[in-house]
Amino acid sequence: MIVGVDGSPSSTGAVEVAAREAQLRGAGLRIVHAFDRVPEPLPVVGAPPWNPADHGLEPMAWEALAGTEERARAIAPDIRITRSMVAGDALEVLETESRSASLAVVGSRGTGRFAGLLVGSTAVHLAAHGRCPLMVVRGRPDPAGAVVLAVDGSEAGEAAVEFAFTEAALRGAPLVAVHVWNTWSEGAYEGPGDPLTAVVTDVERIREAEQRLLDETVASWQKARPRVVVERRLVRSRIRPALIDASRGAQLVVTGARGRGGFTGLLLGSVSQALLHHAHCPVAIVRGKE
Repeated sequence: MIVGVDGSPSSTGAVEVAAREAQLRGAGLRIVHAFDRVPEPLPVVGAPPWNPADHGLEPMAWEALAGTEERARAIAPDIRITRSMVAGDALEVLETESRSASLAVVGSRGTGRFAGLLVGSTAVHLAAHGRCPLMVVRGRPDPAGAVVLAVDGSEAGEAAVEFAFTEAALRGAPLVAVHVWNTWSEGAYEGPGDPLTAVVTDVERIREAEQRLLDETVASWQKARPRVVVERRLVRSRIRPALIDASRGAQLVVTGARGRGGFTGLLLGSVSQALLHHAHCPVAIVRGKE
């Protein structure tokens, strides 16, 4: 597992969550700090790459990392913890680190960037380009409650289902599988004419089809994880607001990176982005196999 740190309060919270996750999983934790700022003035053409050691920042950074490691060890004293400082853009460094990690954890906001940004660019970038599941720490401190799974029935979403059941089992928490549907976004219309302008009248048929989708999505994993208490929740509403509302009482919400309505080539769906920006608890984004 890896956790990205930058000295911000948000990344401090991420370290605490990552330490707990590593302890639950019996995994090691790697604390990564990347120098992604170039000091003024900008280096001249042909000058050697900027190195934090050349500006007296390396000792300060290592001291901060040591303090971060102590914080992680206080939470999970039995796990193996290493720390790494890398000169490079934070987005590129963490994306590379994610290739060999089982889980990446970051805070929702970092240092610098734009003050009005609701979620940091590092979190958004890793959600779209990372090579392992991503957990973004946001919302209430020390949240309790169920693990909420956003069910969309897509093939790509199967990885998120597996992740959510695993998390619920590790945490000893119930799982709430939420599938949100509505008539204007349903894909089962088979009548003549243009489905984009058609008026869907057989609402009960749609509801039954969406209930089957929810049941089939969780059935096999419920058998595989019989100790996980599962609530299947079918909600007729707008998708993003309904899932954000479901996160209010949750300790974690899990979603795929893209749903069944995503555009080809889009690496991060609108539902995933909405949860990253507005969920009331930590969010796990799990990409399907490519």
